[in-house]
Amino acid sequence: MNPAYVPRQPARSLSVPVRGLHYHVTAWGDLGAVRPEAPLRVLMHGWMDVGASFQFVVDALDDGHAVIAPDWRGFGLSEAPPRTDSYWFADYLGDLDALLDHFSPEAPVDLLGHSMGGNVVMVYAGVRPQRIRRLVNLEGFGLPDSDPADSPPRLAQWLDELKTPQRLKPYDSLEAVAQRLRQTNPRLAEDKAAWLANHWAEPDGAGHWRLRADAAHKRVNPVLYRAQEVMQAWRRITAPVLWVEGDQSRPPSAWTGRYKREEFEARLAKVPQLQRALLANAGHMLHHDQPEALAAQLRSFWTAAARG
Repeated sequence: MNPAYVPRQPARSLSVPVRGLHYHVTAWGDLGAVRPEAPLRVLMHGWMDVGASFQFVVDALDDGHAVIAPDWRGFGLSEAPPRTDSYWFADYLGDLDALLDHFSPEAPVDLLGHSMGGNVVMVYAGVRPQRIRRLVNLEGFGLPDSDPADSPPRLAQWLDELKTPQRLKPYDSLEAVAQRLRQTNPRLAEDKAAWLANHWAEPDGAGHWRLRADAAHKRVNPVLYRAQEVMQAWRRITAPVLWVEGDQSRPPSAWTGRYKREEFEARLAKVPQLQRALLANAGHMLHHDQPEALAAQLRSFWTAAARG
């Protein structure tokens, strides 16, 4: 296996009680130094990712600010709810609210979310606008809108999946995990893949490596995505918002014919204070593909907030 990436900013692992679960949080910098002019930065990962995945961006930022990157429930080293068979979007909002109560109960934070995390933070910022100083959405496009007629077949699918044990593919070695990461994202450098693999998977005690994720995440969500409800939250966001995407990103094939770019642009137009950035030679995992370019965008956005 090729040598792994060597982080420049030391991280530490914290365990925080969140709504009856032990949440794992990766932290950088001095959390005791958080103050209004140097707010806490909170980075929320996407589906099947982990908080440590932001290490490359934190290294590129290198500006001394305190940063935390939690693992969502059932991902990474955060606990899964006992005997759970499904995950609910509202629980992510509840967990984020509890995390901010713990780490920054008085001062607004700079909040960032990627993909699924981007969808969560956008809704949260509309529900709790006073808690966010600046908001960054990394390709949290939302989902295709649902028709009420979709509800019965979706519930039927969910009931069927409840009867089917879910599993995630095991890997024969840590090298195989790194190869899988690069297969999914060919832009990911080999040293970064080698480093991420050890955070993405763990030995299972039987000679294989298993992903650090609850297989129940694979089950379909029985609750329909209602774009009009989500847009009500987006309209209420009072913080300046930075939308960032990669110029090589492509929508999931499952969305073909169901969610057009024009519809997303109409949604994004409802955000009151919006800035945009496009990263060259970056796909959906832009925090892996171009951490330096992303860090430059974040630094400019956050510094402008400090001056303003």
